[in-house]
Amino acid sequence: MFRIGLAIAVLVACAPALASPLARIEAEQLASVGTPLAVKREHVTDDIYHYQYDIRVGSTPNARLRIHRVVRELSPWRPRPTRQAVMLLHGDFANFVTNFVPSLGNPASSAPGLAPYLASRGIDAWGVDRRWTLPGDDGDISDLGDMSVNQAIGDTSVALAFARVMRTLSDRDPGRIVLGGFSHGAQLTYAYAAADGRHISAIAALDIYYDIAPEDADLRELACANAAAGRDALAQGVTDSSNSLFITAGQLARSAPDETSPLFPSYTNHGVLLTLSGMTWLLAPYTPLYHLSAPIFDADGNVEGLRESSEDIVSAWFASAPPHQSMRETADFDDIWCGTTPRPELAKIRVPLFYLGAAGGFGDHGLYSTTRVSSTDVTTLVVRRFGPERVAEDFGHGDLLYAADAPTLAWKPLAAWLLRH
Repeated sequence: MFRIGLAIAVLVACAPALASPLARIEAEQLASVGTPLAVKREHVTDDIYHYQYDIRVGSTPNARLRIHRVVRELSPWRPRPTRQAVMLLHGDFANFVTNFVPSLGNPASSAPGLAPYLASRGIDAWGVDRRWTLPGDDGDISDLGDMSVNQAIGDTSVALAFARVMRTLSDRDPGRIVLGGFSHGAQLTYAYAAADGRHISAIAALDIYYDIAPEDADLRELACANAAAGRDALAQGVTDSSNSLFITAGQLARSAPDETSPLFPSYTNHGVLLTLSGMTWLLAPYTPLYHLSAPIFDADGNVEGLRESSEDIVSAWFASAPPHQSMRETADFDDIWCGTTPRPELAKIRVPLFYLGAAGGFGDHGLYSTTRVSSTDVTTLVVRRFGPERVAEDFGHGDLLYAADAPTLAWKPLAAWLLRH
């Protein structure tokens, strides 16, 4: 840690004199990175390792970032140099590990993980956990109400600066990095590129919309109603958008699948998992038939199984969710969708863009946002199994990360695009 901190200090002092592009990293931002509070290294698979750095970014209980790196090694603590790098932002009820390296989660998942896949193909995979994933000492969440999208944009910039410094040390490559995200992490990716844009060479948005198409006015109305409800909750002092539903559903599906659910007594715990993941639109209709996992329906229209992601993987995803999430951030994201308050505008984005959707998730509804940027290099792909008449059964939002065929259908084209950008 001392050697990392010393190297960062030297780079800060020398930044104004260094050649482009490192000289464009603001010296004060590098100074704010500071020395990691803790560094962790753990094995993932083959010669791929996961590094974890905790960075203090303020004095409040949760004012720290957890920055991740998944990369091939030449030897212990010596990453194999790469020419391409990506920073991945996680979605709701998740962190970097549970979304992108789920085999290291608690409970551990059998899903291979997008980050190790990218690392195996010569792409340096980074990530950062938002502050609400890291409760302070004794679970202190007294600063949860301050965790806004604007704060997350600033934290993302710090994480990107840190990654560029570390790549300068290990790879002799201070170049800009692709910023990518899944779900609300992808919405944050859009927001960062439109509001800040430092440190990034391109963006990859996995299954989200930012601007809602005119023909989807009902989805905008829903977002406006949700934003208003979130603001009302904040006004009443509610700062925690709890993830207890997902945690409990995942844990009980694993430990007592055939028992009656305490969450929804008309279902078993197994049935709650299937319904929550396969008919997610009943609780969160981000699109008319939005679902996390592609369902298999019985003759009565109930979910009897999952088509793409195994039940064990989905239950591990749910059970490993962080307990807390910021109500303010949630309301901010809904405000962006509502479009009635000032927000970063997509027209300010000029870097290359790759949109990867899931037909049963945000899917085609996310394509409109890609037409609103000023980029001349835009690539889109929506993973689908069926025609529009079977969208309720098609590839789901979470299937982009957890499906057995995700490496072939989703990750391979993403990796190919990253290697070109």
